[in-house]
Amino acid sequence: MSDDLCFLSAAELVEGYRSGTFTPVDVTEALLRRIETINPIVNAYCLIDGEAALQDARASAARWKNGKPRGPIDGVPASIKDIILTRGWPTLRGSRTVDPEQAWDEDAPVTARLREAGCVLIGKTTSPEMGWKGVTDSPLTGITRNPWNPQTTPGGSSGGASAQVAADLGPLAVGTDGGGSIRIPAGFAGIVGLKPSFGRVPAAPLSPFGTLAHLGPMTRTVRDAALMLREMAKPDARDWFALPYADFDYAAALGAGIKGMKIAYSPRLGYAKVDPEVAAAVDAAARLFADLGAEVSQVDPGFADPTECFHVHWFVGAYNALMALPQEKFALLDPGLQRTFERGAAISTKQYLEAANARGKLGVLMKQFHQTYDLLLTPSLAVLPFEAGRLAPADMGDAYWTAWTPFSYPFNLTQQPAISVPCGFSQSGLPIGLQLVAPMHRDDLVLRAAAAYEAATDWHKQRPKLPV
Repeated sequence: MSDDLCFLSAAELVEGYRSGTFTPVDVTEALLRRIETINPIVNAYCLIDGEAALQDARASAARWKNGKPRGPIDGVPASIKDIILTRGWPTLRGSRTVDPEQAWDEDAPVTARLREAGCVLIGKTTSPEMGWKGVTDSPLTGITRNPWNPQTTPGGSSGGASAQVAADLGPLAVGTDGGGSIRIPAGFAGIVGLKPSFGRVPAAPLSPFGTLAHLGPMTRTVRDAALMLREMAKPDARDWFALPYADFDYAAALGAGIKGMKIAYSPRLGYAKVDPEVAAAVDAAARLFADLGAEVSQVDPGFADPTECFHVHWFVGAYNALMALPQEKFALLDPGLQRTFERGAAISTKQYLEAANARGKLGVLMKQFHQTYDLLLTPSLAVLPFEAGRLAPADMGDAYWTAWTPFSYPFNLTQQPAISVPCGFSQSGLPIGLQLVAPMHRDDLVLRAAAAYEAATDWHKQRPKLPV
């Protein structure tokens, strides 16, 4: 069967299964062949289990043959980020400090939901150590590269997932986002990345970064993200932060369009410095939203740069993740993560409480902002993809990763749903993304607006030129 099967979306694959044009086994075999060729170039997967994937695929094929699929993504290949528990596979978190020789007998909620939905689980995707930064390299798994230009980074921390989807190594990927870790790599790799409302997708165990951390889908198309979210959002009693379950069909709601929607377009959030090519692409996208019937106003949400507030929460999270680590294992950590831990250790209770108070004020401000505006539109990132293996672009020197991600982490502090979708390319052929942010609990709005924009453009149809 043709390797062209690797280029189909989840929705297209399911239609093929339904019609009998091909089977989940055909797709999985084609995908495993492509992974064998392409993964050594991009380093998207750190674990591939072809035997288990084919077993999943055969079971799905039997269900389709009998007319009893489990749901709208039965038989669709998917991956799990290597900081999320997966039964039978080690979860090493990109770290040499985790012992692989232990019982791996539990699925995290999101892994369990995808198994129940009939997905074909291919393997685990790379992450920086403990997911601590906005690019993807680690002492354990090395450097992950951008399929559009392997000399550049695909972003992070869900960079393995973004490289997988962009390189057509599987249409569905689970990412995590504690400060932009779904939206950053989605923007850099030219794919769709949704950070749902906090608690929409149950999580267990709770991330050491606490209530900053979200789980969400990373896909080629908005429809695929909507299909995946419905399954990921099903309830699990292990997460006491989880939102009350609502059996909502996000995909069915995509076609409502955006006519009359009030969108605030903020090209800089009032303080960010943005690459001119990024700014131009997002500005053109904002004009298209207006052409599609939205009421677009250029306005900033009105908050000052919350970097310091975010850093307090982030550094304390790193301290929380590593404080029990023995000294001999601490020495094995990524040096940048060691420094992040040390910054967290130096934060006082007073500083943390002040940051928590500042976070609350930011959340209230955004809640009031959305009394007027349905959505906020910004760039996904302030810069273009830069050299792989660096923490920041060369012209930023030793800047922390938050210096070039000013549009992502504010909305981890506020816990709002936010999505990144492709909106163009630089002159050098590197992807550019835009971000849409909705009020808390209105995941349907960001998906609906993103789908309207996607339907009017063809950025999501572009493919990187990789060897076959």
